[in-house]
Amino acid sequence: MTISLRLMRRALCGWGLLVLPYAAHADGLTDLATFLRTTQQGQASFTQTVTGPKKDGEATPRSKTSSGTFEFQRPSRFRFQYTQPFAQTIVADGQQLWLFDADLNQATVRRQQDVLGNTPAALIAAAPDLRGLHSVFALSNAPDADGQQWVRATPKGKDGQLQSMQLGFRQGQLATLEMLDSFGQRSVLRFGPMNLQPGFKASHFAFEPPPGADVVRQ
Repeated sequence: MTISLRLMRRALCGWGLLVLPYAAHADGLTDLATFLRTTQQGQASFTQTVTGPKKDGEATPRSKTSSGTFEFQRPSRFRFQYTQPFAQTIVADGQQLWLFDADLNQATVRRQQDVLGNTPAALIAAAPDLRGLHSVFALSNAPDADGQQWVRATPKGKDGQLQSMQLGFRQGQLATLEMLDSFGQRSVLRFGPMNLQPGFKASHFAFEPPPGADVVRQ
């Protein structure tokens, strides 16, 4: 079974992020700008809930929950390690992006610049500042809710699967990432406390497929 580029892009749209030092109450765009300016690497646990569009005959939409850890080093290196309910690894080393499915023992690899596009990774892990983001996303403050300051990000390009995204900051920390894709599927990531000084080296984000793994290059 081959992991398609569409599935890879869906997986990429489920990424989340980090915490930043909090100096004073601010709006979401200010918190996002501070994060982009001051945060170079980090590590946190996350829980992700994906809810599909409601279908005929369903009382409530179906949802599934997964969890794991997220690590990043700017610019453009990150690792999502899903541990529940099954093992899956997504690694960006700055040049290539790997998706490894442990159950299939299959690794799919593609040039990073061809895959990220207007995914959350492009917003959080790669952009140097708000000016860089404005070329890809329409950004605005959203109403405060749930004790968080929110930023709404809408891709300017129409060729991706991401329809819209919101980032929620609580006390200066990025606490929530919500995404809606073009299929009506909503993904919500909630993050635990972020270690902002994990001491990662670039080699930490290298990926080597396990012996015997099927490697698919796209």
